[in-house]
Amino acid sequence: MKKSFKHFSWLLLLLIPLLIVSGCGKSSSSNKTVKVGIMGSDEKIWKPIQTKLKKDGINIKLVTFTDYNQPNAALTNHEIDLNSFQHTFFMDQWNKAHKTDIVSIGKTVRAPLRLYSKKVKSVSAIKKGDQITIPNDSTNEGRALHLLQSAGLIKVDSKVKLPTPKNITQNKLNLKITAVDAAQTPRSLTDATGAVINNEFAAEAKLPNNETIFKEKINKASIPYINIIATNKSDKNNKTYKKIVKAYQTEATKKLLKKYYHGLTIPAW
Repeated sequence: MKKSFKHFSWLLLLLIPLLIVSGCGKSSSSNKTVKVGIMGSDEKIWKPIQTKLKKDGINIKLVTFTDYNQPNAALTNHEIDLNSFQHTFFMDQWNKAHKTDIVSIGKTVRAPLRLYSKKVKSVSAIKKGDQITIPNDSTNEGRALHLLQSAGLIKVDSKVKLPTPKNITQNKLNLKITAVDAAQTPRSLTDATGAVINNEFAAEAKLPNNETIFKEKINKASIPYINIIATNKSDKNNKTYKKIVKAYQTEATKKLLKKYYHGLTIPAW
């Protein structure tokens, strides 16, 4: 009897370290840290999602960027795991230009471009020779020119998918259209008569709605401009990342978007 008890005791002593190691392994795998790249103004939308997912063992680390050239480069270099800042068209153009494989794993919002002004109250008040600033990244530059065309200020070559100021075919008011870094468009309102500004930079600059003199229409043509959560193609089926998308696409997020953006962005899921 004593022999069998001793034998059992030795077995137990051998098993305890294995059980401890096994237990530690399970604990570490359930606490996954995911780095999500966002623009600074979106931090207040992502913070509650971060808190919610922490209870499920998913630790989100928010990495904020200041311009559109950074988040996709960081994603490709595996400095971050996901990003949430761009629309589908921007992603497609980035992939084409940089030979990358970034994919969408979920929709977030529609964020119509807006033409703002501190000097005039309507498009019709814009005069000859006035300056209009637009974002200088190729995707939003072309989009901004299409917006100015919709506002009746210019005409662009219909054969060119991504027009630049060189593709303007009609400019009756001889407007000075200047492309600047997207983050600088709100500041340009000090000198320019108007500026086409992306939603996140308008929100960051706290531009009031009454300074919007023209807004991009939401229709079939604007579908490519729906914003997304993106990752590298090799990670598109990652279950943790899918949980993050699901946590974003909730009624709680819709309320936050309404609270902080006052209709500047519209849920798109």
